[in-house]
Amino acid sequence: MMIPFSPPDISELEINNVVEALKSGWITTGPKTKNFEKRIADYCGTEKAACMSSATSCLEMTLRALGIGKGDEVITSAYTYTASAAVIEHVGAKIVLLDVKKDSFHLDYDRLPDLITEKTKAIIPVDIGGVMCDYDRIFAALEIKKHLFSPGNNKYLKTFDRPVVIADAAHSLGSYYKGKKSGTVADFSCFSFHAVKNLTTAEGGAVTWLHRDGIDNEELYNDFMLLSLHGQSKDALKKNTPGSWEYDIITTGYKCNMTDILASFGLAQLERYDNLLKRRREIVEEYDSRLSELNTLSLKHFGRDYTGNCHLYLMRLNGIDENRRNQIISYLAEQGIGCNVHYKPLPMHTAYKNLGFDIKDFPNSYDQYKNEISLPLHTLLTDEQVEYVCKKLKSAI
Repeated sequence: MMIPFSPPDISELEINNVVEALKSGWITTGPKTKNFEKRIADYCGTEKAACMSSATSCLEMTLRALGIGKGDEVITSAYTYTASAAVIEHVGAKIVLLDVKKDSFHLDYDRLPDLITEKTKAIIPVDIGGVMCDYDRIFAALEIKKHLFSPGNNKYLKTFDRPVVIADAAHSLGSYYKGKKSGTVADFSCFSFHAVKNLTTAEGGAVTWLHRDGIDNEELYNDFMLLSLHGQSKDALKKNTPGSWEYDIITTGYKCNMTDILASFGLAQLERYDNLLKRRREIVEEYDSRLSELNTLSLKHFGRDYTGNCHLYLMRLNGIDENRRNQIISYLAEQGIGCNVHYKPLPMHTAYKNLGFDIKDFPNSYDQYKNEISLPLHTLLTDEQVEYVCKKLKSAI
């Protein structure tokens, strides 16, 4: 039996939508992208959404829209993928890493106030595995140190009296925190539609934001469009109007726009999304039931104040070390089961070592990592395959 870790679930609906886009003659940013943005905003419950080429570009363009750069500091988790932190380096700000809480995949909220200085402009919490952070505790921590906050001259940042919360919501589309859907909790939320995500466009992302007094949402949306398309005053759709060739370069922007081919894929996925999430929940519940007898600690997707979207099944195999964990992954691979590890903490990677980070300063992150294994979790899994994964995992242990 061959069980890949996370293949995309592509139906005839996605294929037909993409073919339609190809036949339309409009394949770059156009009507389907604009429709997808509206549908994502409607799904999340926000006024606007801006689609781009990745969640990474959404994170970076949000920092740039807020004028965050050299001389500023941004806090994020040491236990995450590089995208959460690399964007801080991209804009010239200082990366400040926070360890996770002991025996948790989420930030140590109690230590967050200690890292906030007069240079802190934002925090990028990570909704790992599709389980949202405790945002009440994040906002409470920022409130403690709000007297240190200095917004500078940026027109958007000046509407805040504390550091901005920019959720790395790459994993959490469709998740809930205290009755609020991801996209409507943090100040900004950046989603990923990468090939392994619950909803995929192959590559792509979107940013949503909360309405805020002093911010014109249409103006902010237009600024995101400028940043993501070379600072050009007209996109291809607007330029396509007969006689409307002329445009201006308002700013020296970047190139990370979404295309109609990707958006047509996403529109089909969004139409199927509720059923996809339902199947993911069934698989997680089956894993939880079948593996309950093992000495493990898994990421809980369902709690009193939250409901995860079951993006990843993260579990720690208690009592084993990094080497033993890797042996188990190799054994499962020999049985045809593709597993993964989420995540190797940032301070263990060369790029972050070169920035001065040392894993010894993040002991909880290392403890989470050393015996973590992510089991296959996707909507193409059958009940028989889930049973097989559990049987082979028990055998390996």
